[in-house]
Amino acid sequence: MMLLFFFVFLYTVTTLTSTTSGACQTSCGSIQINYPFGIDKGCGSPQFQGMLNCSSTDLYFITPSGGYKVRSIDYDKNTMVVFDPLMSTCSTLQPHHDFKLSDIQNAIIRPSYDTVFALFNCSSDSPVQNRYKSLCFEAAGHSCDELYSSCTSFGIFNTTSGNHTASLGNSTVSATPYCCFTSYDTVRVMSMNILDCSHYTTVIDDGKIRGVTPVDWSYGIELSYSVPEIGCDRCRKSGGTCGFDAETQIFLCQCSNNTSPRDCGGVSDKGGCNSRSTNYAMLLLGMLVSFICAIL
Repeated sequence: MMLLFFFVFLYTVTTLTSTTSGACQTSCGSIQINYPFGIDKGCGSPQFQGMLNCSSTDLYFITPSGGYKVRSIDYDKNTMVVFDPLMSTCSTLQPHHDFKLSDIQNAIIRPSYDTVFALFNCSSDSPVQNRYKSLCFEAAGHSCDELYSSCTSFGIFNTTSGNHTASLGNSTVSATPYCCFTSYDTVRVMSMNILDCSHYTTVIDDGKIRGVTPVDWSYGIELSYSVPEIGCDRCRKSGGTCGFDAETQIFLCQCSNNTSPRDCGGVSDKGGCNSRSTNYAMLLLGMLVSFICAIL
């Protein structure tokens, strides 16, 4: 009986040590992984859990509509730039699909106001050409005609006939199919099928696309995220990595040997890295000694 209890004691201490510690992956390829993001279980902020996936050397932002390759993360500006591989660009034409975020993603990490969604080849019945035309805006002085004439991928729309003709007196001339520069809120509320536009692209208008041809635009989606204030700075300054308990979702500071509810600067009553597992171990050790004394 004593031998069995001893093994149970050792197993419990080992389990506590392993579940309260663990290294968090700090990079994926050339991109640093810092709070509030995390790849491994219990790393980063629980609100961002499962949003990033590291595949080989590429980092992906995971949403209900698919995985988007992360190009960069700016931790000073709280922005992340991702690229949709199924999105049309000035050189590539792709079938349309919807860009969707989960409810929690819409609340804490969504496209910034610098991200412009350009909808192409919209029908005459499109909501953004009729009732909701006010949702379209000027994109730094650029027009549909410029996009259709400058981009090899969109040039096909210039030769489209049928629905894109207009009468001028007794003659018929080809008309450029409608396009719309709009914000993320438009495509969030209305799907591409409802918008009745065949293709879309996204460009980051950070004040540098005015006077620049579409060929040289920065295509992608800039996401702006909010960082939960839970005392992570204290943890980082002590040499730890901010994380959380996977079961309780409570903040934990991941240290080199263990975890702490605050930082890695002390032990025992100071809440250091080893305090949690040490207290558990001492408690179990006391129970073991008491048990042995009782049977003796």
